[in-house]
Amino acid sequence: MTRSRLSPQPLPVLYSFRRCPYAMRARLALLACGERCELREVLLRDKPADMLAASPKGTVPVLTLDDGTVIDQSLDIMLWTLSRNDPGGWLRPSHGTLDDALALIAECDGDFKAQLDRYKYPARYDAAEGLADGAAHRDRTMPFLDHLEDRLTRAPNLGGDNASLADAALMPFVRQFAAVDPIWFGSQPRPRLRAWLDEWTGSALFIQAMHRYPLWTAGTTGEEFPPR
Repeated sequence: MTRSRLSPQPLPVLYSFRRCPYAMRARLALLACGERCELREVLLRDKPADMLAASPKGTVPVLTLDDGTVIDQSLDIMLWTLSRNDPGGWLRPSHGTLDDALALIAECDGDFKAQLDRYKYPARYDAAEGLADGAAHRDRTMPFLDHLEDRLTRAPNLGGDNASLADAALMPFVRQFAAVDPIWFGSQPRPRLRAWLDEWTGSALFIQAMHRYPLWTAGTTGEEFPPR
């Protein structure tokens, strides 16, 4: 745990990788809550010993607190920071309940993420599963994407009138899905899902969350997050 260059108070340490959707959702929540951290940008192919000592599972994000607590699941980081300060009401969706939002996130993190991985990296899976390419996996995501489209026909956000936990948690994965084949994604009859994704990726919050940091070097102080 180090101290801010601008504050004597120790900051939580966040191990992150800019392109990882799990790390993205954590950074979005930390930003939305005004939680300042020492960000340590890492390469997942060269995981630093300090991160592995805190969380041997070796994935990001990892948040270490001043009291020694380690939070190494992205959704848990989101819930931790939102429980401390939730100015946007992300834990209070106007449509449905928090449990509904958590169920939607679990669906995203379960089957949708599994099919997304196989769609994006078919060579890793298709030989074993007997599929010719990633298109079959893409097709298996259609019911979930149609469900999101349906929700967005009834409200501008997945949680209702305002952005919520579900929006921030799902957006990085929908973004990753869309990026596999942008032309195909843009041709699909899901205009509200595309508009929702465009609004999020064009937002000041997302742009700030995607700020580029230099790689962290062991033994040095990371960068202040959010960027000033």
